[in-house]
Amino acid sequence: MELADKVALVTGGSRGIGRAIALELGRAGAKVIVNYQRSAEAAQEVADEIGSAIAIQADVSTTEGCQRLLESAEDWGGIDILVNNAGITDDGLAMRMSDDQFDNVMRVNTGGAFRMCRAVLPSMARKRNGVIINIASVSAFRGNAGQLNYAASKAAVLAMTRCLAKEMGKRKIRVNAVAPGFIETDMTKVLPDAVLEGAQKVIPLRRLGLPEEVSPIVRFLAGPGAAYITGQLFVVDGGMSA
Repeated sequence: MELADKVALVTGGSRGIGRAIALELGRAGAKVIVNYQRSAEAAQEVADEIGSAIAIQADVSTTEGCQRLLESAEDWGGIDILVNNAGITDDGLAMRMSDDQFDNVMRVNTGGAFRMCRAVLPSMARKRNGVIINIASVSAFRGNAGQLNYAASKAAVLAMTRCLAKEMGKRKIRVNAVAPGFIETDMTKVLPDAVLEGAQKVIPLRRLGLPEEVSPIVRFLAGPGAAYITGQLFVVDGGMSA
């Protein structure tokens, strides 16, 4: 129970990797705010399974949505651990990609992480304690055809992680990133079979990962065992980027 008395917010916490992270932090003793935008029933199921948790609807790509999440933690004393997991894809080749395709992915994946960080940093700074974990992607440094917008958004998240770590270290706020590879989620389910088969051929472990194989590193980074780790990237991809 290394996270007892801590309050964790997981954006996009109703499904996939976010769900696994929320449950993992709950098992570690944290009170968890499970953020969702559309999947109310799924988010409530996660909160019910954790017990000491609430499900809150909010669009993290807006300042108002981030403020709502901040206010939801006031009765618990504020947010100690922020996991920026919310993200979307809208794939297409660059020469055919619309402005909306590019802008929407950047708005949610990069803008949402920025706005949520900006929202929690003042209270963390006052307490001189806090942990931020940004969920990036191996796409940020490998690139994928048809995912220029997604890869760019996650590369920006990595840069943001390093900048914040340097800015906030003196305030005892740690900021790290986790980059999953191909993980079995709703995002990967929509990929063509040929893409998934091709991916498994270049993954040394020869399979897709599971959300529950990403969440333990997040739990570690959120806890006291990672007290001297900040500004770092942790890759969970079955060896694909080795």
